Amino acid sequence: MSSRCKSAALLLAAALALTANAQPKELRVCSDPNNLPFSNQKEQGFENRIAQLVARDLGMKVSYYWFAQRRGFARNTLNANKCDVIMGVPSSYGMASVTRPYYRSGYVFVTRRDRRLNVTSLDDPRLHTLKIGVQMIGNDYANSPPAHALANRGIVRNVSGYLVYGDYRNDSPPRRIVDAVAKGEVDISAVWGPTAGYFVKQSRVPLVATPFTPQIDLPFLPFVFDIAMATRRGDPLREKLDAIIEKRQREIDAILRQYGVPRFDGGLS
Repeated sequence: MSSRCKSAALLLAAALALTANAQPKELRVCSDPNNLPFSNQKEQGFENRIAQLVARDLGMKVSYYWFAQRRGFARNTLNANKCDVIMGVPSSYGMASVTRPYYRSGYVFVTRRDRRLNVTSLDDPRLHTLKIGVQMIGNDYANSPPAHALANRGIVRNVSGYLVYGDYRNDSPPRRIVDAVAKGEVDISAVWGPTAGYFVKQSRVPLVATPFTPQIDLPFLPFVFDIAMATRRGDPLREKLDAIIEKRQREIDAILRQYGVPRFDGGLS
């Protein structure tokens, strides 16, 4: 081989090496370390499982940037370039670029099976007297949609709030609102579907998770949401994630079903 050919071959090899090194080897996921059924540091949540599925299709391995999912989560993780994807956000999320939704879920009532309450509507008159648990969001105790809806109906004094993220000294703090039903602290709780479905399955006391109506409280207070993934704006990763969601929807559905996620989109859970 001539010296010119050898030089060209070396240059090509060097260019290929640089290109290979420029390709990300890791799918950097922004994730909460103590938030089952979604995620935890032991990677036991359904978002951990879906992240592994996505990474395999991308030819990458998953790495995590752990951060408690409080106010400012996206600002301190995704938009601070600490990680590249949030695995679960509402499709209306305004802090980032969102993918196509991969499931749709909503709030449900959780009750003890032996009580046979069968409450299926926010307008059930029994809600004026039953002890009700509702989720509170963030350190400022902002109300979840069901809490707003109950307050709009004058149902306030018999309502107790349970923080969505809770005390991180405890394992899986979101489960407390479901445990409150099992222990009889409250008669009924209005809980975000994935949280309810997972902890109802795990409860030693038989519980029931029941979707309720309406799905939208007029003029506009929705209780059902499309859930997607999020990337930074302009990141080409979003289009790759869209393609993977479309390709792997059946596998994603199977994971959600294993975790008891209530589905409002005709999915397989």
